[in-house]
Amino acid sequence: MKEIEKIWLEAGYKYFAYGGPKELKIERLSKEVEKNKSSFYHFFADLEVFTESLLEFHLSRAKNISIKESNAKNEEELISIIINHKIDLLFNRQLRIHRDNQAFKKCLSRINQFSIQGLLPVWKNIISLSGNSPLAKMVLHLSLENFYLQITEETLNKIWLKAYFADIRKMVLLFQQSKK
Repeated sequence: MKEIEKIWLEAGYKYFAYGGPKELKIERLSKEVEKNKSSFYHFFADLEVFTESLLEFHLSRAKNISIKESNAKNEEELISIIINHKIDLLFNRQLRIHRDNQAFKKCLSRINQFSIQGLLPVWKNIISLSGNSPLAKMVLHLSLENFYLQITEETLNKIWLKAYFADIRKMVLLFQQSKK
């Protein structure tokens, strides 16, 4: 990828992450990257092609994050990864909000194919379900949906994330106690 193409994609990535697809306007992007619109059209035939490139850009970033998550040993390491990739998570949130768009839905599906498996080992430890992978996976799926409903730029911080994980652990504990 050429550097100028990456600059366009990074600008679009930020706008999409904070405001969704309605924020992707060529005029606005041109001002952000300080290039004229013809530069945009040199790399991307139109906004639809740009959006497809943006989804591939996100998919690549999501794969890198998944690798980091799969290497996380504990909650602290996972929280650090999440905070360092705030914009990526906000982008993913927008994909979920607008998943009625088939391209966004397909991108989410592709990400879920590798991210759930990468996250599951550390997740099982965080929520104290190391011995019950099926339940841990189900709780992870439900927690992710809830997580993406709640996150904002302000909530993606260490205090909020620690409280979120504590709430999930508490829910799991209550569920386990109710089965006895």
